[in-house]
Amino acid sequence: MSSSAADFTQGSIVKKLSLFMMPILGALVLQAAYGAVDLVVVGRFGTTAGLSAVSTGSQVLNLVTFVITQLSIGMTVLIARYLGERKVKEIGPTIGGSTIIFTLISIILFMIMFFFSLPISRLMQAPQQAITQTSAYVRICGSGIFFIVFYNLLSAIFRGLGDSRSPLLFVGVACIVNICGDLFWWQGCIWTLQVLHLRQSLPKA
Repeated sequence: MSSSAADFTQGSIVKKLSLFMMPILGALVLQAAYGAVDLVVVGRFGTTAGLSAVSTGSQVLNLVTFVITQLSIGMTVLIARYLGERKVKEIGPTIGGSTIIFTLISIILFMIMFFFSLPISRLMQAPQQAITQTSAYVRICGSGIFFIVFYNLLSAIFRGLGDSRSPLLFVGVACIVNICGDLFWWQGCIWTLQVLHLRQSLPKA
């Protein structure tokens, strides 16, 4: 077993469980921070309607993420159980079957969030002036649902094998990319508006 994996069959269970738990809590916090980052950026550069859209859409994304996370825990338990029982041959079929199930789940969630984004926005009681932007944000989240599902799938595999640090590293990098992407996109919009304003202000021949 690698040095990054925890062996709970030997030594102090309290110490090892504590060390194993902290990266999981950190990953969950960072995963929930996606919507918070969008809120901060939109609140700084966007409009009130945009802020409302991100706030409402983030609730949908957080709910979906919570459901996926809970489903992935079952996979983690099965892998850890087979590993502890030294039934290594059972781990492969478990991962394969779980991959098929999670793939189907991601396809279903994508179809729901992308094609039914407007009814979802109305169900979430988004303000009328922000209903279009909320629907667009839900569609964007739906387009990225495959990455969220397969991140949780990989995290479940690593955690089941006793490694809770790698998922924290993955989501940490993704969070940094999300922040940089938000700032780059908004700054690009600002530069575009400034260029358009400059072109309009120039004297025409």
